[in-house]
Amino acid sequence: MRNLLIFITKYNAFFLFLIFEIISLVIYIKYNSFQKATFINSTSQVTGALYTQVNGVKDYLSLKEVSDSLARENARLRGQLKTAFYTDTVAKHKVEDTVFKQQYTYIEAKVINNSINRSNNYLTIDRGSRQGVTKGMGVICSSGLVGKVVFVGEHLSVVQSMLHKDSRFSAMLAKDKEIGYVEWSDDMDPHKGILKDVSNNAQPKIGEAVLTSQYSLFPAGIMIGKVTNLHSRAGGYTLNMELALSVDYSRLHYVNVVVNKYAEEQAGLEAQEKKDE
Repeated sequence: MRNLLIFITKYNAFFLFLIFEIISLVIYIKYNSFQKATFINSTSQVTGALYTQVNGVKDYLSLKEVSDSLARENARLRGQLKTAFYTDTVAKHKVEDTVFKQQYTYIEAKVINNSINRSNNYLTIDRGSRQGVTKGMGVICSSGLVGKVVFVGEHLSVVQSMLHKDSRFSAMLAKDKEIGYVEWSDDMDPHKGILKDVSNNAQPKIGEAVLTSQYSLFPAGIMIGKVTNLHSRAGGYTLNMELALSVDYSRLHYVNVVVNKYAEEQAGLEAQEKKDE
């Protein structure tokens, strides 16, 4: 305190000048309309720029909350698409009675670990059995097919990526619906896949879309990739095609786990069929 008093006493002339300067500026601005308007306008610009910067920081800090909210909304909206329903049709007296029943729902999840440069690639998501995830469920994202769930914990799950030597999914050509199956390419390029065993009756074109079929873990019509090259197997009975995969697996942040409400019933019936054979 003593040092402060000494400092003020030593520089009292400067502080008096500063006080009088401030008072004169206030009087000058207050009683001159032009200077007052100029001062208010300048102040508004400075405070506006400051508020913009502060809001930018706030928006950045809230990105996680916004992303989580968008992921939930995407999952909800995807569950309302026509592909999430199946048609139960009953013909009576030549009258077709069609009722749409929901077959697929979706669980949004965040990717917390991922690999793309191995021969067997997996990703880890922040949803597990508590959120309704079970082994064998399909996983998609906004760009298309991602993979399938292979391990499930209480809070986390591991997904076998499309970029895995054992991944194989039923697929079809978008135009004529010819069925085959899709695998990762042999050269392990994370951007390439192969559509195999398509009937040679098909007439695919370069750039044609390849989608999930009705025989897969997923709703029919989920994007997988586009045809980039055509090959025929020895004998010419089927066609193989190189694909440019639609999903950039190095940039996965949010995914949707596909819940097929009739998967358990289908698996039970198919198991019974094999048993009877």
